[in-house]
This record gives sequence, C-alpha cells and structure tokens, in this order.
Amino acid sequence: MLKSINGATFKKMVFAGVSLLEQNKEYIDSLNVFPVPDGDTGTNMFLTMKSAVGEINKCVGNDLLSLSEAFSKGALRGARGNSGVITSQIFKGFCSVTKNCKEITTKDFAKAMQEGATIAYKAVTKPKEGTILTVIRVMAENAVSLAKKHDDFDVFFKKVIDTGEEILKQTPEMLPVLKKAGVVDSGGRGILVIFTGFYRFLMGEELEYTFEDETKPQTVDDVIADINNLGDIEFGYCTEYMIINMLKKTTEADIDKLRAKLMEIGDSVICIGDLSLVKVHVHTNEPNKALGYALELGELYNLKIENMREQNRELKKKAQSVEETKEIGMIAVAPGDGLAQIFKELTVDEIIVGGQTMNPSAEDIATAADKVPARNVIVFPNNKNIQLAAEQANEVTSKNLIIIPTRSVPEGISAAITFNPDASVEENQAAMLEAIKSVRSGSVTYAVRDTHVDGFDLSKGEIIGLDDKAILSKGNLVGETTEKLIEAMFDDSVMNITLFYGEDIREDEANALQETLAKKYPDCEVTVANGGQPVYYYLVSLE
Repeated sequence: MLKSINGATFKKMVFAGVSLLEQNKEYIDSLNVFPVPDGDTGTNMFLTMKSAVGEINKCVGNDLLSLSEAFSKGALRGARGNSGVITSQIFKGFCSVTKNCKEITTKDFAKAMQEGATIAYKAVTKPKEGTILTVIRVMAENAVSLAKKHDDFDVFFKKVIDTGEEILKQTPEMLPVLKKAGVVDSGGRGILVIFTGFYRFLMGEELEYTFEDETKPQTVDDVIADINNLGDIEFGYCTEYMIINMLKKTTEADIDKLRAKLMEIGDSVICIGDLSLVKVHVHTNEPNKALGYALELGELYNLKIENMREQNRELKKKAQSVEETKEIGMIAVAPGDGLAQIFKELTVDEIIVGGQTMNPSAEDIATAADKVPARNVIVFPNNKNIQLAAEQANEVTSKNLIIIPTRSVPEGISAAITFNPDASVEENQAAMLEAIKSVRSGSVTYAVRDTHVDGFDLSKGEIIGLDDKAILSKGNLVGETTEKLIEAMFDDSVMNITLFYGEDIREDEANALQETLAKKYPDCEVTVANGGQPVYYYLVSLE
C-alpha cells in the first residue's frame, strides 16, 4: 500500500508516463476530427513531455523541488501545438504544488492536479468543454474528493483514472465535431495516457523509457558552458574543486550529505564520485561554506572560484555594443521550401520549417526571434495549432513578440505583403490584421480512413478539399477536387486565386490547372507558385 511518493519515485513515475505516451502517440494522432494525414496531437504532447524529461535528466539530486522545477521548465520550453502548450500548463500548475512537498500524499497529488487544471484553463483564451481541459478538470475535482477518503495511492489513483475514462467517453456529446467524426477528444486521451503511465508505475508495472536521443545528465563542463547564457545572477560565485585523500572517517553517506548541503547554499550542483575522488561544482554566494564542507571529507585539489556577476556584466556590455539594426523584424512558419522562399522575398527575417505534422515548439519560435536583429518581432504562425506555442514563446525570449493570428500560409503571405518598415509596430499590426480578413484559405489532401463527415461519405485514399471549418469537396483526381473546392469557396468578391502546389505535384500539372481555372474565372487573376509543402497537394488562397 503506497501512501506517499518521494523524489526518486516521482522521477520514475514521470518517465513511465512519457514512455506510455510514446507507445500510444500514433493512436492519439489518429483521433483527429478530420480524416486528414495531419493529426499530431499525440506527437506534440510526446515531444513536449520528452523535453520535460530532458530537463529532469539534468537533475543530479532527487529532491522534489529540483525535479518539479525541471519538469515545468522542460515542458514549457518544448511545448508544441495547442495540445503541447496546454499539457505544459497542466504540469506547470501541477509542479507548483509538488515542488513544496517533501513527499507527495494523495491530498498533495489532488491539489497539484487541481492547480494544473486551473493554470491550463487560464492559458486558453476561450476554453472549450469536451477537450483535454474538461478531462483534467473533472479528474482533478474527483481527486480532491477521493483524497479525503483514501490516503493510499492504490485505490485513489485507480478511481481517478476511471473518472478520466468516464468523462473522456462523454466528450463527443460536448463537442458535435467529435460526435460527427466518431472519436473522443485526442488531447483528453493523451493526458489520460500520461496519468495511466504514472499509475501503472506506482502499481509496480515496469515501463521502459527508450528514447533514442535521450538527454544525458548534465556534466560539470556543461554547467560551466552555461555561464555564457546567464541572465540575472542569483548565485554569484562559480565554485569548483576536487576532493582527494579522503579522511579515514569519511563514508559514502558523507558524500550524499555534502551534496545536500551544497543544494542548500546554491544551485547548479554537481557532486559526483566515490571515496577515491569527488568532483564538485556549485553556484553559490558562500564559496567559503562550500569549501569548508569539503574539508570535512578530505583534501582540496584543482580549486577554482569565479565571479559570475562580473562575467555577466562583461557579456552584457558586449551584447549592448552590438546595435540592433531595425525597429521591427518578422518570422514565419512555413511547411515547404517554396513557401519559405516566398516569405524571404517578402523580407521576412527568419523562417521556421514547420506546419501540420511538424509543429514548432515555443522554444523553436523564441530561438528564431532571438536571431532577428530587432527589438520587436512580428510572428506569423500560419496555423491555428501553432498560435498558442507562439504566444508561449513570449515567456522564453527577451524580444517583444507581436503574434499575428494567421491560420494559414495564404493569410501569412497576405499579412507579410502589407509590412511597412517605416510604420510603427501598432500601425503594422493593424494593417496585417485587416489584410488577413480578406483571405479565404483552402487545402487539398487525402482521407486517411473511411468515415462520414460534413455530409460526405469518404473512403481511405480519396482526395478531399477543405477550408478551415469543413470538408467542401471530394473526388478521385487532385485537379478535379481542387476545382470543386474553389467553386464551393468562390463568390463575386473574389479577384485573385492563388495555388501553392506541394511536393507531390509536378509543375506542368499545376500550370494545366491554372489554365483551366483562368478560363472558368476570366475576371480573376489566377496564379500558381511552388510551395513544396508535404501532405497537402495544394494550398488555396482566394482574395
């Protein structure tokens, strides 16, 4: 009967949850409302959690404070897509409770879940019921009640999981689009998989953690290299030494006690070795104590103390000496080489390769922004599933990010065209928001399963055309289906039709379709361009 969870158990529990998510990510991807080959909820949640595990692996100790802070930080930095961002927020709230625990009881766990649900709801501008938010909220509410009756995790956790399964089954009744597609909410299933992994480990079932590029624990040299990336310095002295020629009374337990003492006076603690040699690294404001503790074990060797505040001041001076070349820069997400080239021609500074099936993380977006030589950076997510990650990127960059909520590449291109380097940030933002209102976006791909949706009986492999709300056409030929899609989207206000053809379409095929459309719509300018995007045969823009 398990009544509390310590740091070591917590760490393995998280690994088990991520391992089970890895095993089920493709199934979660398949729970997509539309039967198109871009379902990526499971993949985004997995990559988010994998980033969290990478940070946890850097923790040398097993105290809940360090592990919880690493968990939260890693999930935030790796957050991808809406599902990944929401997952990161759930565990941000969760870890804000666990970090204050010596050991986690059922009441602590329930409180952590409740805080996770609260933070996740706050992260979404317009929360929808029937989603991952509903699943975590109902599980948390039930967990609080259960914790009052059960102090053992065996019964408590089983009932929490059962509650999650029950509410997940109800999600199609809350969201009509789920009911139409005949699926439960994919994000809800994903969060349940994670918690099921937690539960299975706690009940003694071993789940192997087998990422191919698993992050290794941080070494002393890695920590030293990190000095160059420091912002404000909390602990000012980087203190390093080795302990040799141990005193006869020194034991292995004394090395563990030394590590614990160092954690009390600083951070970035490395204390590794055995009775023959111990290697130590710590950032602290009390290097004298760090040395004194070590002298209780043996002799000091290769001693080095550096003033990181002074190093940081010098680095800041160098950074400030490199003047930013302009007031406003731009970055855009583009799923193909051709589309990337179009954005570059529109003076977009940085291109992030991504889109459906390959959503960039908040850190990817922040990293791209940091490369732009401007204080203000306009971001074109070009996908509604990337917008939350773009907003989250504001937390991990020093730049002022202005997110233009472009839901498609055509919207992003239309917004970028309006950019005026002589106008203010506010003026550019207003112009771009106005520009994307006139864009109607569509796409052409193929069905990945047999289903009935939006009034269409679809067969696996059939070509389908859709806008951002529904499937509008189907057929056996790409050109024919694209033509039907445009016909469904068209009205008398349309003056320009642009087709961005993907990597599976030849240039002569695109040109032939252009000629057909030019004859059908003689009053419109019809243009084709090589987008080079995967998955989608055509991206369509009507303006």
